[in-house]
Amino acid sequence: MVAFDSHPALVLNADFRPLSYFPLSLWSWQETIKAVVADRVTVVSEYDRLIHSPRRTMRLPSVISLKEYVPTARRPAFTRFNVFLRDRFSCQYCGEPFPTHDLTFDHVIPRSRGGSTTWENVVTACSPCNLRKGSHLPREVGLVLLSRPDQPSTYELQENGRAFPPNYLHQSWRDFLYWDSELEPF
Repeated sequence: MVAFDSHPALVLNADFRPLSYFPLSLWSWQETIKAVVADRVTVVSEYDRLIHSPRRTMRLPSVISLKEYVPTARRPAFTRFNVFLRDRFSCQYCGEPFPTHDLTFDHVIPRSRGGSTTWENVVTACSPCNLRKGSHLPREVGLVLLSRPDQPSTYELQENGRAFPPNYLHQSWRDFLYWDSELEPF
């Protein structure tokens, strides 16, 4: 059965939008089959692989849609990853994009000066800019914030996440992930 581990299903909400873009809402084949059997989801697309039980044979689902709409959280969690996602994985001082392991969390007003750890005071920074800023205000060391930090909506984070697709996308998922992207003329 290990062969099926590389066959997750893209999970769509009842409105046919992914529950999450980043990380992409995927269920293992086991969770997907349980949901199909329990009649909690509708199979939208399938892999060419078959799965067998003592009484049934079916194609392995590649895209499923929940039968009941799940409202998205109005306020996203304040996490390091969500700050990086809000800032599009780019340093908010120099503007350069970086992989997550090269990014840091920076307090615009340093904690040593009474700055709090909130959406409105924390930005993504690269190590060189963060070291340059240190415990100073940005203007004191000649740095300028590219955008004012604020609390994003869940929708804004989802939209930002769409710009960073996972390493693997099954062909059957593409219509649901990029349905509003510009079409190429033919």
